[in-house]
Amino acid sequence: MVYLSNQFCGGSIELADPPAIAIEMLHSYSLVHDDLPAMDNDELRRGKPTCHIAFDEATAILAGDGLLTSSFEVLSRPDQGYTANQQLAMIYCLSKAAGERGMVLGQAFDLSHVGQPLTLDQLKQMHALKTGALITCALELGALSAGELNGERLDALRKFGSAIGLAFQVKDDLLDIESDTETLGKPSGSDQAKNKPTYPSLLGIEACRELLEKLLQQAHHSLKPYGKKCR
Repeated sequence: MVYLSNQFCGGSIELADPPAIAIEMLHSYSLVHDDLPAMDNDELRRGKPTCHIAFDEATAILAGDGLLTSSFEVLSRPDQGYTANQQLAMIYCLSKAAGERGMVLGQAFDLSHVGQPLTLDQLKQMHALKTGALITCALELGALSAGELNGERLDALRKFGSAIGLAFQVKDDLLDIESDTETLGKPSGSDQAKNKPTYPSLLGIEACRELLEKLLQQAHHSLKPYGKKCR
């Protein structure tokens, strides 16, 4: 997504490397910490034992801390071909998506509502913070690396990220029910086993499929300012 939005905005593909690395480090940190016993307590990730299972809990915590910190180091290195404003904008974007107004808040909301009923709006808001913020951030970082610091096209990417982020979570919830552990690379049925609120549990499977299609249409429509580039 970083590379895609960089190219949408006419940027140099090499300038997308640091933000792409940074977002993947941040994403990996979030998975390592999400799998911890105090969080989701999962033992399988991407078809392999999770970090705290393969090593130990302390190592997993430190690995996540290291990845999180290094993601900002990657963006702040001098002489990468960015202006100071570009680097500050990228660091601000990443920290906002990762912190207490983004992914951390979404995870805290998720953990505090396990076993509790949620409305559809509450579920959408939780996933907008937990998943959508990171996806939107990836798109913004690509645009920022290309020098697109504001304007209609950056707003279009944010709308696209919001729709895709929600669509991703709806699809993920469906796969948790319909797919198997080997295909997913993580335990299937784990959401149901933990009594976590999901879109299928609120809407039913068919309504989820309809919502998914609607979100994908919204995502495509939001990219109209980019014209033929997004086809």
